[in-house]
Amino acid sequence: MSASDEGIAAAAGYAPHPYVGGRTAAFRALAAWRMRWPGAPRVIVLTGNPGSGRSRLVTGFLMMCDPGYRKQLPLDDLDPATVPPDLPAPAVPNPSGRTAAQLLWVIADHFGLTADRVEDIFPELAAREEPVTIVVPDVDRAGPVRAAHEPARLVRDVLKPLAATGTVQLLADVPRELAAELAEALPSGQAQIIDLDAPEWADPKGLVRHAETALDPGAGAPELPFTTDPAVRRPLAKALAGRADGSRLTVQLAVQSLLLQPEGFDPADESLLPATVGEALDLHARRLGVDPQTLRLLLAPLAFAEGDGLPVQLWGALANAVAGWDMSQDLADGMLLAAPFIQPVEPDAEEDADGEPPWGEAGAGHDDGRMLLRLQHPGIAEEIRSGLPDVRDAQTKIAMALLEAVPQQNWAKADPYIRDHLAAHTLEAGLLPQLLTDPGLFAHADPVTLRAAIEAVPLEQLGAPARTYLRTAPLLTRSQAPADVRAAFLESAFVEDGLAPYAEALHTLGFDLPWRTLWSVPLAGVRAVTTGSLPQEGGEGTVVETGPGTDGAGSGGEGPAPASGTAAALRPVAAFVVPQGTPGSRTMPGPDGDASEDGGALLLHDLLRPGYVDADPTQVQLPSEEARAAAPFGFSRGADYLRVWARAGQEVVAALLSDTPLTGADLSPDGVLVVATERGVTARQILAAAPAAAPTVPAQRTGAADSAASDGLEGDHS
Repeated sequence: MSASDEGIAAAAGYAPHPYVGGRTAAFRALAAWRMRWPGAPRVIVLTGNPGSGRSRLVTGFLMMCDPGYRKQLPLDDLDPATVPPDLPAPAVPNPSGRTAAQLLWVIADHFGLTADRVEDIFPELAAREEPVTIVVPDVDRAGPVRAAHEPARLVRDVLKPLAATGTVQLLADVPRELAAELAEALPSGQAQIIDLDAPEWADPKGLVRHAETALDPGAGAPELPFTTDPAVRRPLAKALAGRADGSRLTVQLAVQSLLLQPEGFDPADESLLPATVGEALDLHARRLGVDPQTLRLLLAPLAFAEGDGLPVQLWGALANAVAGWDMSQDLADGMLLAAPFIQPVEPDAEEDADGEPPWGEAGAGHDDGRMLLRLQHPGIAEEIRSGLPDVRDAQTKIAMALLEAVPQQNWAKADPYIRDHLAAHTLEAGLLPQLLTDPGLFAHADPVTLRAAIEAVPLEQLGAPARTYLRTAPLLTRSQAPADVRAAFLESAFVEDGLAPYAEALHTLGFDLPWRTLWSVPLAGVRAVTTGSLPQEGGEGTVVETGPGTDGAGSGGEGPAPASGTAAALRPVAAFVVPQGTPGSRTMPGPDGDASEDGGALLLHDLLRPGYVDADPTQVQLPSEEARAAAPFGFSRGADYLRVWARAGQEVVAALLSDTPLTGADLSPDGVLVVATERGVTARQILAAAPAAAPTVPAQRTGAADSAASDGLEGDHS
């Protein structure tokens, strides 16, 4: 199969693909791959220069693979060798904006896999009796943060293992610099690279048809002297295609420029036709009497835009920042200048319909529905960025302008684009570590984009708050929680890591936090916890103070002072069931007062502040059943999550999600929640004064139905 097939197909009278308009050689190769023709490769790597038409080719091929869409195509008029068999549609996971891990879970969900870990997905696919077909388009658009180089990670962590899985038939559209890495990982004959710019796959006649169709009034072009007369239109289309040297993007931009501003254009003058995307930009500016550099500076903020695009309201300030002077008049006069290269986008229109977020409101990463602007193709952005003298300097200016646009440095009032994407701009500017000290930004920013940006920074360059965020980020992304819940998770994480000032700061930023974390101790092996009280008589109950700088316990703020003063005063405590021999613990009494047969021991800790308590565990008094029944809150838990609910109305007032299994939990009558995990024990004072609307913890991939709280000294007290 080669480009000569185009001529053979035309001579046989076959019609071109109605959407692509050519690419017969590539379509034949893809059809043979789809039907698993003898000798056809199991893996096809599609590549080419930016703007070569890879996405369009994949879209046209998928049209013929979709059983419903096939009915709308004139398949009988097409070359039979280009038409794939009528089979169930392949899986088409979209990597745009997604991390490699996210894409893997999309694949796992599509095939109904039972894998609980990323590393289990490939063996489960390999164990399937029937092969599966997967098409991964637009790998170059992967990742929520452009400078984090997610396409390379996706090839390494997803596509290469998929390609190595014998039950997977894979077609992937990847940038040229990654194509060889993917194909060379397979034995000879299993993979084929289709480079649309290579002579054997080029389609010059198809490009001419593409240009002529774009110029045809019958296809929507305005009626102009060089569009209505076929004797002029056809030579012009041929000249456009010849100058563009295979780049469909260059042809597209040239035609849009001519149709938007036809005055003064001479179709016979080929010097007015661009050979590259850069020339398309510069020729358009000159035809409008504008310095080409002005156009490039106007478009620069869009070339650096993250996510779905840049809000119109921010465009002017960022253009001024990159240029270094006031471009407001250029922007006001420049809509005709910029129009061929930009497109509006409604962010909500492109969101995946994955169902409502589990927290009962919009979670992270959702814009407010405003109109955004972006460049028509990543190839335009690449051209503009490459033409700037210093990309890092431009990103620094953009980052500073975005920071200045945050009202009173209050992230709750910041533009959603700034909250979610400032980290991406500072990453490329080399300034991200300096930004990662603000707990308000940690809570408000989209955790998917912020996590991706932070993970692109070497760990040794990150400060302690950023490391805490990075440790907590899987919980934030997994839960799809809104900002208040993210702030609550981070508040506890800061206390756990001995960063109490950062935890306390979150209580001053207007968040409706469900709890205040009182203390946390890193303690392995805790298998149950119980709350109670300890009489303070004759020196019993001495508090052994702990805190940051000693054994790692921390405080999220000053909790209520323990009872003191009289001999009958009670000190609230928490009792941990720990392995025998744990420093500070005492042997747990058995049913008859003897030593426990299972080797467990009890360790006491003050309930309301950091500090172990050196006392006899048999002196601990547990709350009565009447006291617990009269308490305002109860709780229930699963394997790795816990709910606290108000007994009046049964409404959930706090929801806790853990990245390690829960090993014990108890809730004191006055609302102090003590939770043990494989990492340690943490106490949280529930702050809710009355039932209020609150989130519901989602069912987890590995979670089970609510189970009873772990037994402490006298069993379940929920």
